[in-house]
Amino acid sequence: MDGTFSENDISHVVEADKAHIWHHLSQHKPYETTDPRIIVEGKGMRVWDQKGKEHLDAVSGGVWTVNVGYGRESIANAVRDQLIKLNYFAGSAGSIPGALFAEKLIEKMPGMSRVYYTNSGSEANEKAFKMVRQIAHKKFGGKKHKILYRDRDYHGTTIACLSAGGQDERGAQYGPFTPGFVRVPHCLEYRAFEQDGAPVENYGLWAADQIEAAILREGPDTVGSLCLEPVTAGGGVITPPSGYWERVQEICEKYGLLLHIDEVVCGVGRTGSWFGYQDYGVKPDMVTMAKGVASGYAAIACLVTNEGVFDSFKTNADDPLDYFRDISTFGGCTAGPAAALENIRIIEDENLLENTNQMGARMMDNLNALMEKHAVIGDVRGKGLFVGAELVQDRDSRVPTAEKQVTAVVADCMAQGVIIGMTNRSIPGYNNTLCFSPALIATADDIDRITDAVDGALGRVFG
Repeated sequence: MDGTFSENDISHVVEADKAHIWHHLSQHKPYETTDPRIIVEGKGMRVWDQKGKEHLDAVSGGVWTVNVGYGRESIANAVRDQLIKLNYFAGSAGSIPGALFAEKLIEKMPGMSRVYYTNSGSEANEKAFKMVRQIAHKKFGGKKHKILYRDRDYHGTTIACLSAGGQDERGAQYGPFTPGFVRVPHCLEYRAFEQDGAPVENYGLWAADQIEAAILREGPDTVGSLCLEPVTAGGGVITPPSGYWERVQEICEKYGLLLHIDEVVCGVGRTGSWFGYQDYGVKPDMVTMAKGVASGYAAIACLVTNEGVFDSFKTNADDPLDYFRDISTFGGCTAGPAAALENIRIIEDENLLENTNQMGARMMDNLNALMEKHAVIGDVRGKGLFVGAELVQDRDSRVPTAEKQVTAVVADCMAQGVIIGMTNRSIPGYNNTLCFSPALIATADDIDRITDAVDGALGRVFG
């Protein structure tokens, strides 16, 4: 730390925080007798709190965001320079960084062509849902409006996004929800035995076929799109089983569904490719992204479409309702694309995709080795530096470990100075997966320290 804040300064900051800040995902009753944690500074993969304690951040800012690490002066300088020149103009006009980043982004996404700027992942997904609904009215008399989503997937915090959310604890107490969203089963092979009719062989094909079954139940002429994460994030870090995505693509083409891939977590390097869907040969119609786009240095999110979707909104210039009648106020901020351009340059110049694959393999190997030592680890899964370890009471029955014990593991790691995550307020009875998403700059020593902390925590919590 550079000593910018004195002890007295921090004392005032803590009191101001306790008096006025409403923290995300937090029960505030404990703050009546204890202090909230204030993160004061970050550098590389380390952050420091108000007490000067150093932590190794294995969750990239808590929610899979700071992909290129903390303290990147070149991104900060790019943002500063752009803000002085032009900080904002509504997205009804263009900007230099907006045009240049869109061009750079499309280079990474063969088959896609148009970028719609927004300010959050939730908002980007809302825009996609609105496009589906407007296309339904423009082309199908409003009938082909239903949107399929998957159990355990997550697409944001707004009411419409929660309507498309497969995590029941996230949505609890926020209904009634937006109509027209239909859930399909998850594709977690480790939990296949809990799904009626799931086979041991060719599970991926079976899981995808459940999507077709839902389409047929609803009526193919009523279903407009399918929204999926390439790798399910907060629902347990679920990597798709063999054959799943190929069959999903076939089903979408067969029934004329727009395929909407939610890359808010996976996008821009997290899985070891530019986008998670590219690991599986998927050809989407719409892709949403946010967190890693600028690594948290500026607020930016994007909805990217192919030309077919774009062309749906310019068929009749004489019709005053024929275009996408939408705006995102802060989608017009220029800081986001300026930061995102520099973010991509860093990933390219430092070969961070390659590093992500190498360090992801190391983390998987380390966690698999811990399985031999700790019977509580039932399954290890992941892609790139996006890894989960599911904890169970018994490997034969696969009964989930109690959430309080999983929380205790996370807390023990925190006490060791390593920040890890877990499925949190997501799936009732299944918040039992430890989650890891270190920055793409992680070294072998970083990975080993993370898994060493887990090793120690598991030993202390479970014996």
